[in-house]
Amino acid sequence: MSLLFLAAAATATLPVELCDNKPVYMVVAGPTYDRARMQAYAKAIADSKLYQKLGGYYVNAPVPVATFEGEPAKGHATLIVRFPCLANAKAFWYSRTYQETIKPLRLNPSSGDYLVTVYPEIPVRSDMAGKVGDNRYETNFSPDGIEQVSAP
Repeated sequence: MSLLFLAAAATATLPVELCDNKPVYMVVAGPTYDRARMQAYAKAIADSKLYQKLGGYYVNAPVPVATFEGEPAKGHATLIVRFPCLANAKAFWYSRTYQETIKPLRLNPSSGDYLVTVYPEIPVRSDMAGKVGDNRYETNFSPDGIEQVSAP
């Protein structure tokens, strides 16, 4: 099992959180105002290797191929990242690398207004068993060595 170490400060540490191997989806949705800056931001995430270290990966492209109802706002994007557990999603979000180096690339002024939420993956219905993925990771991903900042 992987452990999540959150450093609240140089001298204090938040409780250790275990990865419970219950996958979650981090959903980032909203309008993009500056595509070039968001591309630099995405490159910084890729270059950091935080997703690889924590088992995160994209499950979709951010722009829809079709809209069946409603009208998306200009520049609207929705990106979904799967993680092996909530602890690893938090390890990504609250990592010092993300908070201090990567996230600022899309702020001041904002290159987009995004809502970032996390949802649990639900089990596959019994009639779909063996027909789709089995809702688990075969490898453990640990945030060991990823420096954390305090969570609110």
